[in-house]
Amino acid sequence: MSFIRELWEFLKVRKKFWLLPIILILLLLGVIIVLGQGSAVTPFIYTLF
Repeated sequence: MSFIRELWEFLKVRKKFWLLPIILILLLLGVIIVLGQGSAVTPFIYTLF
């Protein structure tokens, strides 16, 4: 949790709020890749891309 807190403080201090959507999309794609490895959901994920 300290990493998330430090990241949020960095974004606030440096006024880099435009980075937040990029970080969230990268995290979402990472979760999709991890969940998609060898699961029954894999064919449905491939249809998205």
